[in-house]
Amino acid sequence: MNLHEYQGKEILNSFGVEIQRGIVATTPAEAVAAAKKLTEDTGTGWHVIKAQVHAGGRGKGGGVKLAKNLAEVEQIAGDIIGMNLITPQTSAEGKKVHQVLITEDVYYPGDSEPEEFYMSVLLNRGTGKNMIMYSTEGGMDIETVAEETPHLIFTEEIDPAVGLMPFQARRVAFNLGVSGQAFKQMTKFVTALYTAYINSDASLFEINPVLKTSDDRVIAVDAKVSIDDNALFRHKDYEDMRDLREENAVEVEAKAAGLNYVDLDGNVGCMVNGAGLAMATMDLIKQAGGEPANFLDVGGTADAERVEIAFKLILKDPNVKAILVNIFGGIVRCDRVAQGIVDAYKNMGTINVPIIVRLQGTNADIAKEIIDNSGLDVYSAIEFQEAANKVQALLKL
Repeated sequence: MNLHEYQGKEILNSFGVEIQRGIVATTPAEAVAAAKKLTEDTGTGWHVIKAQVHAGGRGKGGGVKLAKNLAEVEQIAGDIIGMNLITPQTSAEGKKVHQVLITEDVYYPGDSEPEEFYMSVLLNRGTGKNMIMYSTEGGMDIETVAEETPHLIFTEEIDPAVGLMPFQARRVAFNLGVSGQAFKQMTKFVTALYTAYINSDASLFEINPVLKTSDDRVIAVDAKVSIDDNALFRHKDYEDMRDLREENAVEVEAKAAGLNYVDLDGNVGCMVNGAGLAMATMDLIKQAGGEPANFLDVGGTADAERVEIAFKLILKDPNVKAILVNIFGGIVRCDRVAQGIVDAYKNMGTINVPIIVRLQGTNADIAKEIIDNSGLDVYSAIEFQEAANKVQALLKL
């Protein structure tokens, strides 16, 4: 589950990570009131207005701007709220901005120059350990840094059984080149950040930039946070932070129906029971010359109602040219699945794309007869290769 910047900062701050303070606004008037409140609480004279969408690169799309007075706060907030923000991480249509974060200016003059760093905490799946990735090149796309100057990216691996050791936090601060009071603040920041990552059951914490201010404070200016969906039962307050407007509408609908659905960019819809078989089916589609349009696991139940919901979800994608149903009848009987498919098809009326149904397992032969005798635009198959050949033939029509 992805969070907005302001929500990620709330979690960080609850674990002792110092953040750039801000207030969320949904209208220009609320933005002005937020700016006044921030000036009263922090003394800031300038304010940064940030679009709140689930996408990086907001500044490049015009979603992060500096306001030097209240008139500019109102004007910029009015420009950003309601806009379709296009960034390198959104679709061509962009994402509609429903709210902005009004933040304090933290780039004030002082005894030293402000410095920006990059820092993230995530799981290194190759080693099975948590990892802090960090760089002196804050404020830039980390992908660009990795490609052009990989020697400027450091990693610190942490054994989850032991946790972050004090010497590791100090090593991060040392490699970032900070000293004196800033060194102490950086070690404190790293320790608190890792604690937040562990205790919130996050899959990612990315702070870009981490700022050393002119008076040697170390604060999170941005926050990209993803929480592990499987751990939300432990964090009911985090679950309330989910913004369904930012998520794929079809995936949201599928989840409400109890289906596991992931939207993809291909031309062949697939409906399968079991995640492993679903992955194999996607491989099958690619080998047949197509591209999977979705991942859809209907689970152990495939009655007419559930099949109809699955068909409707798949057909919401206008790029789908064919649908491959691949069901293994172990727990569920194939003939019941076949009848469910026929009943769902008739109930929906016209389906404008061909459907290939591969049923294997209990009563597969009876299921094939039901499909073949249905009189519908449905093609039956028993073997994997047979299904692949029919997908390939239909895509060439």
